[in-house]
Amino acid sequence: MRNKILWLALWFGAGLAQAQPDSARVRGHVTNLQECLARGLEHNFSIKMVKNQQEVTANNATPANAGLLPTVDLSASYGGDWGTTRTTSRPSGAVATERGAFDGTLNAGVDLNWTVFDGFSVWTNYKQLKLLKEQGELQTRIAIEDYVASLTAEYYNYIQENIRLKNFRYAMSLSRERMRIVEVRYHIGNFSRLDYLQAKVDFNADSAQYMKQREVLNTSRIRLNELMANENVAEWVGIRDTAIDVNPDLRYGELWQATLAANASLLVAGKNTEVVRADYKKVMSRDYPYVRLNAGYGYTLNHYELSSTRKRDNWGLNAGITVGFNLFDGKRRMQKRNAELAIEYAELEREELKLSLKADLSDLWQAYRNNWQIVLMERQNLVAAEENYEYANLRYMKGDLSGFEMREAQQSLLDAEERLLVAEYDTKMCEISLLQLSGKVLSYLEE
Repeated sequence: MRNKILWLALWFGAGLAQAQPDSARVRGHVTNLQECLARGLEHNFSIKMVKNQQEVTANNATPANAGLLPTVDLSASYGGDWGTTRTTSRPSGAVATERGAFDGTLNAGVDLNWTVFDGFSVWTNYKQLKLLKEQGELQTRIAIEDYVASLTAEYYNYIQENIRLKNFRYAMSLSRERMRIVEVRYHIGNFSRLDYLQAKVDFNADSAQYMKQREVLNTSRIRLNELMANENVAEWVGIRDTAIDVNPDLRYGELWQATLAANASLLVAGKNTEVVRADYKKVMSRDYPYVRLNAGYGYTLNHYELSSTRKRDNWGLNAGITVGFNLFDGKRRMQKRNAELAIEYAELEREELKLSLKADLSDLWQAYRNNWQIVLMERQNLVAAEENYEYANLRYMKGDLSGFEMREAQQSLLDAEERLLVAEYDTKMCEISLLQLSGKVLSYLEE
């Protein structure tokens, strides 16, 4: 009696678990990959932070920040002194003392200073700032590409776990039907109690596997919601796609040429080389003279308490030009050599990255082609496993096949489905990585 109650509880729980995702799917919003990516790119916090940093580099890339524009200062001051003045007459020797005398001065003016020429150093500064702005844009692109790759991978992982849940549900239904048949035949004497107990054990095992897979699917759903920055991370996500679509038309030569032209990390390395070259130009700019202009308009008011002149005003323009040349700087030779070494280092770093990308691309390409061949083979194996199961089921219904052999046919079918699913997912992961390396991963944003 206890075993029967346990069996009914498992059966009812499995049926409820089977129905729950379907009802949740009806209530939830059904979406696709492009909608998930669009929502994530709009709300993901990491993307927002990277864009914030990009805006900083864009704000810095201005002529004024580089020193190309003049500076204009407005200043005013007022001061004076209180003192005692003692005057001694030369002819008579008489002494005159004035106490608490105040002399005041008011100054106000506008001054303009402008470095007209500094050995092209100022222009080089401006070029560097624009390069840093472009690097900021590339860093944002890298972050977006990483995000698109991560979310796309999790999206297809969610599909994989859904398919796996469906396969386990199907296996559980087969085990349930087998147990029903065995139970009926056991009561009429066609099957032994051993057959009945074995069928029950197999059904319980398949039910437990199905329930465990629901947990795995929930974990994937939470991760998908987290990537999309959904506040309710447990929200149900309905997916329109029911299969892992693999692109078999990728070409190695096209991918490598696209990597050289569009890989964001390689482009950042190229920009970094240009930045250090600009540092070298700034060092060499000291070999040129500098020219600076200054101009101003000022007003001065002097107030004298003891002088024969009570006050005096002065206002007007002033202007000047400064031309200079640095004759000797003991650090210039060292700085020039260090700048040359920095250029060499940046070029070596870029070449190393290029070689690393080629190795990664070749490795992923081999895995992609190998997994695609496995997919083709496993599709054929699945057809054979389905035919084998149908044949075994017919023999089992006639009583020509034991429960153990029937279980083997069922497990072979489940294994064939699992191997095909894993091969398709692995191929898709290689595809995503190849597109990311070649700078084409943003194509997943397109419908």
